[in-house]
Amino acid sequence: MNTPRYPLTELKDLPDDIRTKVLEVQEKAGFVPNVFLALARRPAEWRAFFAYHDALMLKDSGLTKGDREMIVTTTSAANKCLYCVVAHGAILRIYEKKPLVADQVAVNYRKADITPRQRAMLDFAMKVCLHSDEIGEADFAALHGHGFNDEDAWDIAAITAFFGLSNRMASFSNMLPNPEFYVMGRTPKQK
Repeated sequence: MNTPRYPLTELKDLPDDIRTKVLEVQEKAGFVPNVFLALARRPAEWRAFFAYHDALMLKDSGLTKGDREMIVTTTSAANKCLYCVVAHGAILRIYEKKPLVADQVAVNYRKADITPRQRAMLDFAMKVCLHSDEIGEADFAALHGHGFNDEDAWDIAAITAFFGLSNRMASFSNMLPNPEFYVMGRTPKQK
């Protein structure tokens, strides 16, 4: 099935507060990511979703923007979420300024061109993603050995868990990535 199960909401049909935010994203990105219009069919849920998204992804912490997108791309691949791998992989390529990194971490982060610190972060994220019931002190110690603190561990786990929800919503609804995401960050910008 190559069409979304639920139609995208039209910009003209959005509540004013949501339309304003969507237009801000459009201004910055040059297009409206489908997730904004797909989830807008339920405005209260849209507001809650993006409030939590922004609380996790936009705050200052021990994780860089690239780290956050790396977590999303890697765990979304484990969850087989096409939308999130493609969309967040594009953002990851831009933040890390590495055209290959998103594909590498989506396929096998253990062989990706990333730092040992990032590998430890993704080891923890993948354990939260696949075996959260098995997280123990050794997992925290491994993070601490790479300079992460317990608040960073919380952030890694919260991003992983939040995008587990996002992955499942995108997959069940057959949310399709915008074509723009496939090419973003793959070639350096001309100076």
